[in-house]
Amino acid sequence: MTTRVIAAAAVSARGRRWRSVARDGAAHDLDGGPPPRARKMMTRGALLAALGLRDLAAALDRPLHDAGFFLGVGASAGPMEDVVPMLAASIGDDGFSLARFGRAGLAACNPLLAFQLMNNFTLCHAAIQEGVGGPSGAFFSRGGGTATALVEARAAIAAGDCAVAIAGGADSALHPVTWAELVRDGFAAGGLVAGEGCALVALAADGAPGLAVVESCALHHAGDGDTARLADVARGVVAAWATARDEAAAVVIAPWGDPPRRALRAAIEAAVGRAVVIDVSTTAGDALAASPALAWVAAVDRICAGLASRVLVLGAGVDGDLGVAAFALEAS
Repeated sequence: MTTRVIAAAAVSARGRRWRSVARDGAAHDLDGGPPPRARKMMTRGALLAALGLRDLAAALDRPLHDAGFFLGVGASAGPMEDVVPMLAASIGDDGFSLARFGRAGLAACNPLLAFQLMNNFTLCHAAIQEGVGGPSGAFFSRGGGTATALVEARAAIAAGDCAVAIAGGADSALHPVTWAELVRDGFAAGGLVAGEGCALVALAADGAPGLAVVESCALHHAGDGDTARLADVARGVVAAWATARDEAAAVVIAPWGDPPRRALRAAIEAAVGRAVVIDVSTTAGDALAASPALAWVAAVDRICAGLASRVLVLGAGVDGDLGVAAFALEAS
């Protein structure tokens, strides 16, 4: 069964249009989304997801009540004015206490904060806004794991669970708590440039020809942050893909900073020699759970622009995951 990409959408540092993720673009356009009252309960990632899904729904021009929706999501990211009092009430002379958090910390915050702290609401807010009613799943991702969303969306199409399945990722590295984690764990020093975004692709199995075909998608475990192991796994993946490679092929990468970037580039060079390599983090920044999905739409964009007939996407995650997706021009 052929799985087609029939529509795409993206919100990134390059603007609110998927055809510009890895090329020239414009600034953020966050208008035309949820009303202010709804935005109050959304994290930045949830807002980006809501905007992306609204644009995708407009491109599809069909109700989404029976569509599937699978999304890679990032960490909790509530407003600091709510997070700080909650933490302050949970910390004593002995440091942070779960018992104190349950007794006093939760009482110090607005109950509606739950809608921002629960990771799955990055998906839920957007789904509620657009009336999505098919199978769904939110997958916590620190990069490569977002590939799971594409794997599940493709499986839902193959199983006949829905006629259209949406896959993507939404996240922001700009929240103070998230950025503090990235600094503490050495990623900022390792060249990670904080970004944010959302990217979505709509998949279908039949109907009119789409924008591109999903040849394959998978998630590989690549060694818990060991860049040598990442390079080994990526080299095998690229070599297998390149056996059918033609001259109009390219590789899009979504790394986490300089060490994974060097590992992926070395793997590509070792497997196929010189190749066209597009790094979405150089244009959109490192958008964490959203980066692999931004790479997907960059791949589809390249195919639609006639710049490649096949594109491989490699998304590296801090957790050692390597997300892989291959897209191709549909045969006429």
